[in-house]
Amino acid sequence: MGRSNSSWGDGFLLVGFSDWPQLELILFIFISIFYSLTLFGNTTIIALSRLDLRLRTPMYFFLSHLSFLDLCYTTSTVPQLLINLHGFDRTISYRRCVTQLFVFLALASTECVLLVVMAFDRYAAVCRPLHYTTIMHPVLCQTLALSAWLAGLVNSMIQTSLMMTMPLCGHQLNHFFCEMPIFLKLACEDTGGTEAKMFVARAVILVLPTAVILGSYVHIGRAVLKVKSVAGRRKAFGTCGSHIVVVSLFYGSAIYTYLQPIHKYSESEGKFVALFYTIITPMLNPLIYTLRNKDVKGALWKVLGRDRDSG
Repeated sequence: MGRSNSSWGDGFLLVGFSDWPQLELILFIFISIFYSLTLFGNTTIIALSRLDLRLRTPMYFFLSHLSFLDLCYTTSTVPQLLINLHGFDRTISYRRCVTQLFVFLALASTECVLLVVMAFDRYAAVCRPLHYTTIMHPVLCQTLALSAWLAGLVNSMIQTSLMMTMPLCGHQLNHFFCEMPIFLKLACEDTGGTEAKMFVARAVILVLPTAVILGSYVHIGRAVLKVKSVAGRRKAFGTCGSHIVVVSLFYGSAIYTYLQPIHKYSESEGKFVALFYTIITPMLNPLIYTLRNKDVKGALWKVLGRDRDSG
């Protein structure tokens, strides 16, 4: 890639998957299907949590926030990717690139904090069942959800503002959207100080929540082992197991991408890893949370039954 002094005022060329032209049509078809499933699955969860009274609990309140977050999360990158794969236009303006960078970081950071909130909800439900309704008061639930969104915005503002102080070399981004590691690779000068500050911000939003979640599940595991009823253990593991799977998928891919040294970051490999946490994980979340969930299944059949009756 040819390098020349560039500023944030210039536009960029998103290389995407043009290095593998034989894959572009296949990726376009599969990503279109996955995106449609993501929109359908997450919209269904949001609708059901509003329509069915049984789902108006803290767990589904936070799950509806996660579903809305995943809708926005995928929509911030996938339409641009589909245009890129179809070959219509691989360029992106400065303003759109900065906006995409800021929005993506804000949504990803919000999900990091929201997953911690959901772990706290499961901790309260399993370890403090008699006081659960008192602890998870609607006001506290709304405050926790709002705090997650605000934390995501603040983290994104910090990292985006630090990123924009870095001089860049070149106009080609070897990615399918404007993501932070790619800009760090394009830096013209030694930006060790700025990178260190950004690394601290990333570590805070990734490592700290991971530690809190692991700690909460250690307590949950101990509490579940004390439950004498086999049915009670299965129910506890069922509700918490879904959250553990989602946490593992999201944090695993995010930590791999954002906490590895930038000189070891592979642009080609990074694109395929990014497909996982921008498309696959948001698509799987509704399935993971609802596949063995009797409440959601019951609510869905109830809504479908009403539709059939009304028809």
